Formats: sequence, C-alpha cells, structure tokens
Amino acid sequence: MNSGMNKVQDVLENYKSAIYERDVEKFISSYSDDVHIYDSWGHWEWKGISLWKDNVVEWFNGLKEEGYLLKVEFTDVTIEENNDLAFVHCAVTFAGYTEQSGEKSRQMTNRFTFGLKKQNDSWLISHEHSSLPINMDTGKGMFDLR
Repeated sequence: MNSGMNKVQDVLENYKSAIYERDVEKFISSYSDDVHIYDSWGHWEWKGISLWKDNVVEWFNGLKEEGYLLKVEFTDVTIEENNDLAFVHCAVTFAGYTEQSGEKSRQMTNRFTFGLKKQNDSWLISHEHSSLPINMDTGKGMFDLR
C-alpha cells in the first residue's frame, strides 16, 4: 500500500488524509515495521508496527465513537533528505470537527520530528517524536501556543 510514497511530502499527505478518513491501514502504510515512536500521549514509547497499529486503532475508534473528524495541518515544515534517509521537523495542528455539524470543537498543535528511510523506492517513517512545551509552574503541556 505504500508504493505511492516516492516523495517525503507524499508521506505527509498520506498522514493527513488517513487521519481524516480514520483509515488505519492507510495510516500504518506510512510506517516501517521497526518504527520507534515517542508520543505525547500516555506512553513513553512505541516500538514496532504492531504495537503502534493497536494504538492507532484505539485512537481512530475513539474519534469515530465521539463523532469527530480530525483535520491535520503541517506548518513550518523543514525537509532534509538524501538518497535513503530523510529528516522532517514541523508543527502539526490537529483540529477536531463534529462530523454531523462540521463545526470545529477543539484544536491542538504539537511539535513533530520524523525520521524516514527509503524501502523499495518508497519513504517510510522509521522514527517519530511528538512533543509539547511544558509550563514550568503547572507541569502541564502547553497546547495553545500556536
């Protein structure tokens, strides 16, 4: 399924559309089998595609149950690549829209870094790191800086 991601930008576009469509297989197709993820939500890390897929299934099912569609926007994107490795850092905004009304109900922006490798002429995410700045007074993540 990942054979169409010949450019790093294709991976970012697949990421966006798969989340909006809540399509687990499409989303997972952007990742290598040995992916290593540092996520901002509840776990220190995810190692391997099967554990990451379990998390994505839970995430997308939760969105469906709540009746939300997520629109993803990448800003401040920097892509550096050579023949087999690429590095991306950017801000990623997740905006939740109520499926029935189309009204935006929530939004947050994370900082993301992706490490990609080329396999069979297609780019795959092999490392992902999302983060938020922490308010030093409260110890809580700061979601509304952008």
